[in-house]
Amino acid sequence: MTKTFIISICLASVLLYSCDLKETPVADVDKGAIFGSEEGLRMYTNSFYNALPSSGILHNNGLSYYLFTNGIPNLITPNGLDADNAGGWSWSQLRNINFFIDNCNNELIPLSTRNNYLGIARFFRAYFYYGMMKNFGDLPWIDHALDVKDPLLTATQDDRTLIADKIKEDLDFAIENINKKTDASASTITAMVAAAFKSRFCLWEGTFRKYHDEAGLSSSANDWLNEAVSASEYVMNSGAYSIYMGAGVDNSYRTLFVSKNPVASEVLYAVTFDRSLGIVSALNHRWTSVTYGGAAWPTRSFVKTYLMRNGEYFMDQPGAEAMFYTQEMKNRDTRLSQTVISPGFTRTNSGQNVNYPTNFAFASNGYQVMKFLVDDMSLDNIDNNENNSILFRYAEVLLNYAEAKAELGTLSDADWEKTIGTLRARGGITAGLNQKPTRVDSYLQERFFPNVTDPSILEIRRERGVELSLEGFGFDDIKRWKVGELLTKPYDGIYIPALDVAYDVNDDGVLDVVFTRELNPANKIPGVYYFYVGEFLSNGAINNNVLGPDGHTLIVLSQNQRVWNDRNYFNPIPTSVIQMNPNLKQTPGWE
Repeated sequence: MTKTFIISICLASVLLYSCDLKETPVADVDKGAIFGSEEGLRMYTNSFYNALPSSGILHNNGLSYYLFTNGIPNLITPNGLDADNAGGWSWSQLRNINFFIDNCNNELIPLSTRNNYLGIARFFRAYFYYGMMKNFGDLPWIDHALDVKDPLLTATQDDRTLIADKIKEDLDFAIENINKKTDASASTITAMVAAAFKSRFCLWEGTFRKYHDEAGLSSSANDWLNEAVSASEYVMNSGAYSIYMGAGVDNSYRTLFVSKNPVASEVLYAVTFDRSLGIVSALNHRWTSVTYGGAAWPTRSFVKTYLMRNGEYFMDQPGAEAMFYTQEMKNRDTRLSQTVISPGFTRTNSGQNVNYPTNFAFASNGYQVMKFLVDDMSLDNIDNNENNSILFRYAEVLLNYAEAKAELGTLSDADWEKTIGTLRARGGITAGLNQKPTRVDSYLQERFFPNVTDPSILEIRRERGVELSLEGFGFDDIKRWKVGELLTKPYDGIYIPALDVAYDVNDDGVLDVVFTRELNPANKIPGVYYFYVGEFLSNGAINNNVLGPDGHTLIVLSQNQRVWNDRNYFNPIPTSVIQMNPNLKQTPGWE
């Protein structure tokens, strides 16, 4: 649903809650005007959509095992985050939702109609609590709108197991009671969206309990994994969705992300934009501007995980480690060339189709993302994009299903074929589509997941990174798999065979870039970008882009040392919050 004006009803703002009012607060609300008609219920529930992310950029600020940004998040810098500068403990969205649930009880409206809107409200309550639980773990469970005297205003946390059960209850109600099963515009919450969300949540909970053995919940992990399977099957067995292949193996994947209207055969829900309404995003601006900030770049370590089109591992290819960018991009899973700019990529400039090589002034490690980048270059320096921002799609459901079954030990060849095999076929991969893998990719295992020995689980993790890249899942996966140490790995970039040599990086016959240790090289070639990889800048400061120990691999240094502590799987509660409510317990490790 296109973002709408928020209808907020906040009656109090004390201790636990802070309401970000969009209207002048009114102490006595005429509930009949809102809750006495279906139109009132519809308008109220429309306000909940504002809680969904709509920026079109979902990479979690570089907190991913395969991405980096120029700015290092506070969470992984020494003394970068503590309870005094923490945030995120905001509950105004929940009050708005609970107020609706409390008052959606007018018997003049048919029960099925009320339950439909209650289902939407409970979907959003589950969405709110899922986000808070991922950030903080244990939480107070609040299922009604609080007044100024409610004892829950000073409540302590309930155990996260209760929160998980309540999230599941809300989603089960939503699946059962939301009238609309699917939506051809992919712009409203439907029963299918609720089921897709349940598959996401239950996979999170099941794998979290399995891998975080310190939580003492391992014995119940399989219950949640089975719930993830069932929720995924609800969507899969409906026959309502499929993996989009309408633009062929070279363009179908990217088409999902550059289309104005969601590709509803695969997309369950997306935020949409419309210039005529003044509702736009900054996607082109973000992915091309050296000053905008907030973009991300995939590491070469991640690029190496994309398979060859014949299904072979890239690192098994002769000379793979020392391949230059133009060679390593050839004959790969086509989702690589639909995610990262590669030779042959073109865009439109003033209506003319032009070659578009990697912009090395922007892509500090040599890999520039184009997954969300609209071809029209006139949008590059302004915020004027209309391409949709996908929040739920069928591919994720297939991945959730495959991973849950693999973790349960019940994944069959048939399961593999209809999930991972189907996704890989869209990427042009021609082998290994109908049988589970039997061999471990030693590179993928050693570099990313050394504790995983099951070939199926390892390959599903590969597939999840490839298929869902930059869609906001990276840090969530790190948390549930308990692999936070991946955030401290080197930010590696392209392999540079030789310095002071001009390279044509898009195979169009025009030289594009020279890598050099010379601050001011003489006799520059006109039109060629000179990428400095020396250790120090002219002012004596350390250069952020240097060569690694092998003398060839571009490394992006972080100006702050990156560290990981297992307490970082959850955030601290802000000190100011605990001062207002001393009954709250600080997140373990942050005391």
